[in-house]
Amino acid sequence: MEKDTSETAAKRRAGESAAERVEDGMVVGLGTGSTAACAIDALGRRADAGLDIRGVATSFQSRERAKAAGVPLASLDEVDAVDVAIDGADEVLEGGNALVKGGGAAHAREKIVDAFADDFLVVADPSKLTNALSHPVPVEVLPDARTTVSASVEALGGDPVLRAATRKDGPVVTDNGNLVLDCDFGAIDDPAGLATALAGLPGVVEHGLFVGLTDEVHVGDDDGVRVRAL
Repeated sequence: MEKDTSETAAKRRAGESAAERVEDGMVVGLGTGSTAACAIDALGRRADAGLDIRGVATSFQSRERAKAAGVPLASLDEVDAVDVAIDGADEVLEGGNALVKGGGAAHAREKIVDAFADDFLVVADPSKLTNALSHPVPVEVLPDARTTVSASVEALGGDPVLRAATRKDGPVVTDNGNLVLDCDFGAIDDPAGLATALAGLPGVVEHGLFVGLTDEVHVGDDDGVRVRAL
């Protein structure tokens, strides 16, 4: 039988590896995106086999995936702690503790859940690894602040573009009712400094730079999974 070397298989391996870290009785943060979905599916299979867990979804998408997989759900208000959060990333810094997230426009709630978790596990395929972050940084903004935040991002050296919806006219609207600016800064030499600058802009709800939050990175590849502890 020919070895499956597809990107889909790599994502599945990473998701399943992180899901194996979940133990009986845990509350699990459920990330958003295709690789996080693989982890949710794996958790559903483990729940069906008797694992006692509750999931805290980070988006409408992850909530629907968890329901379909059979993962019992709770709101963040209903739990005292999140033991483990499992989430994907658009870009992962090799040799550092920084990510770019927000391709699914769920990064505000993702950051709340991931930062609250005792352990934050990132799942990825090798295409997401980089030696320097350069992916445009998603910035969720209040609708009335789009123009002012755009000007401030330009002053920081970024190129902000309002994210457009793909199956309807107009912009993407987040689960929180806000807009998303995808801000291209080129190579990001100082992720922590840029994260602080973006967080301080009036009208910014949250940005997609996750700095210093990750505990483990699970990278699926053709041969299995590499786990890097941070």
